[in-house]
Amino acid sequence: MSVKQLFAPIAADMQAVDAVIRQHLYSDVVLIRQVADYIIHSGGKRLRPALVLLTAGAMGYRGTQHHELAAVVEFIHTATLLHDDVVDESDLRRGNKTANAMFGNAASVLVGDFIYTRAFQMMVGVDSMHVMRVLADATNVIAEGEVLQLLNCHNADVGVDDYLRVIRYKTAKLFEAASRLGGILGGADEAQESRLAAFGMHLGTAFQIIDDVLDYSADEAETGKHLGDDLAEGKPTLPLIHVMLHGTDGQAAVVRNAIETGGRDDFAEVLAAIGATGALDEARRQARAEADLAIEALSALPPSIFKEALLQLSDFAVERNH
Repeated sequence: MSVKQLFAPIAADMQAVDAVIRQHLYSDVVLIRQVADYIIHSGGKRLRPALVLLTAGAMGYRGTQHHELAAVVEFIHTATLLHDDVVDESDLRRGNKTANAMFGNAASVLVGDFIYTRAFQMMVGVDSMHVMRVLADATNVIAEGEVLQLLNCHNADVGVDDYLRVIRYKTAKLFEAASRLGGILGGADEAQESRLAAFGMHLGTAFQIIDDVLDYSADEAETGKHLGDDLAEGKPTLPLIHVMLHGTDGQAAVVRNAIETGGRDDFAEVLAAIGATGALDEARRQARAEADLAIEALSALPPSIFKEALLQLSDFAVERNH
């Protein structure tokens, strides 16, 4: 199932969110408009704003504030991408040049700051301390995740727990916040909000594990990124950790050297070690287990087209090829 099909129940809402995004991206500073327009309209899946809309719908919310909060979540995600690509020195995302490759590092960092602060201006307008707390906490944890990932680069001794901590901070936390926000708007009680948060956290974890699998298995034309980017940056992701734990001494040595030195010189040997140890299948199994926990977290929600879309999204996160 395509993303467009998954989001059919919220198609009109997604259009409304796009309108909010265009409205709030406006600045009198031309460069800000250019960079912001470029990154926002470069082909993202819009998963995080969709989570706000779908969880709000599943909780029976029928107002319009979910459009604003969905845009806020997308802005936070976008600002993170701008900063990520500078830190990682990336030049390709979703098949397009990254903003830093197009406009330079300084412009990307500063426009990222603009989008972050615009997001906080917008969330103040919702006039909910609960919403503010969820988003403020999430952005702080995401920043911690970015620093943890930086510390883990070129460290071949990173274990599974360390890896999971990074992705739960860096990626899953915004999925969790988005799912929680829909519940807050829909009047969720504390237990319901916690279950929606758990759904988002497990979904985001599954999504990132599969992203890390695709770095060694995808079609570059479909993902819009270079295979082996994570390896080139010395990132010890789950497939590499699996080889280190379960491969032969020779296979582990190849992966250790690749992580510690970075680059793609050993990419073919690393791929061979990953294939020989079944590392991608094991990572997919762990992603499936996370998706199943996400599905379980929704068990108490009443049936609706929105709940069904959330369940399908959990399967999509694991089964996708881009």
